[in-house]
Amino acid sequence: MREPEFWYRPPSLMSLLLSPLGTLYGMITGRRMLRTGFDAGVPVLCVGNYHLGGAGKTPLVLALTKLLRDIGETPIVLSRGYGGKLRGPILVDPLVHEAADVGDEPLMLAGTVPVVVSRDRVDGVALARARNASAILMDDGFQTPAIAKDASLIVIDAERGLGNGKVFPAGPLRAPLRPQLARTDALIVIGGGSAAAAVADAVAAHGRPVLSAQIRPHEASLATVRGKRVLAFAGIGDPGRFFRTLRNFGIEVARERAFPDHCPFSKDDIEGLIAEAKQDALTLVTTEKDMVRLRSVEAQQIVPFAITLEFEEPSRVRAFVADRLFQARAKKFRGSS
Repeated sequence: MREPEFWYRPPSLMSLLLSPLGTLYGMITGRRMLRTGFDAGVPVLCVGNYHLGGAGKTPLVLALTKLLRDIGETPIVLSRGYGGKLRGPILVDPLVHEAADVGDEPLMLAGTVPVVVSRDRVDGVALARARNASAILMDDGFQTPAIAKDASLIVIDAERGLGNGKVFPAGPLRAPLRPQLARTDALIVIGGGSAAAAVADAVAAHGRPVLSAQIRPHEASLATVRGKRVLAFAGIGDPGRFFRTLRNFGIEVARERAFPDHCPFSKDDIEGLIAEAKQDALTLVTTEKDMVRLRSVEAQQIVPFAITLEFEEPSRVRAFVADRLFQARAKKFRGSS
């Protein structure tokens, strides 16, 4: 799916016409969020966002993985494996599985942290616990009640915000904003800009922490494309954010090509991009998530641009996570005694 442009413009005739459907969809999702989820038996940290499309969940999952390991935890990521054909539960093996099997995000994450893919999240929890997870990182699933969350950390792009603020399909929201805010335990604002200011104020008014983070490129990736003119392409939720990131770090993006999120690139797609880049002596560059969907020989001519998420106040994030882990374990201890 490629998100409609009117989602990120002021309210329009199209959003007005679709508002009744958005109201109905919002009633369903809002009520669903009220249900009580399954107790996983170990702390569950959920990484989510308020809207459809990309906001930075995957970099946050990786940053939290490192944080959890630094404080002695053994995290395992739980994902539904969007875009993959395997229902699971299954432990992702990067040497065996492809994006078509388990989804691109789980495959990318599995290079760093154990990932369990399961359409049924309860079954996924069982496998994660069998693999000795001391904490589970849920990649998405904020709006679904299947698993009880001990903390929900929500990401928002400071430049995009929530678009027109309407519920799907009239806008990008997955559910009405009010019940989502009520269940937010921490908000992670990524990047600069003021588009997320109102949401940040609302979260802070609930007494929940608002934390800032920035996307940084890996130095090796930056060195590979520094001083070169590039043709950048991406099939992620917000390709524009990738193109802006490249430009923000001084990379000359001569051309950009946006594909739908989770796009299964065809051989013709890749050969066309390679030919276009060669014609104008451009270097082909894409995201790590897109790269895992490219297993052909031709893909060796494409540079993956690796990024990382850095917290502006890492000590606050560490204290928040440690406190939530302590509270979750104390609650489970009281429940078992």
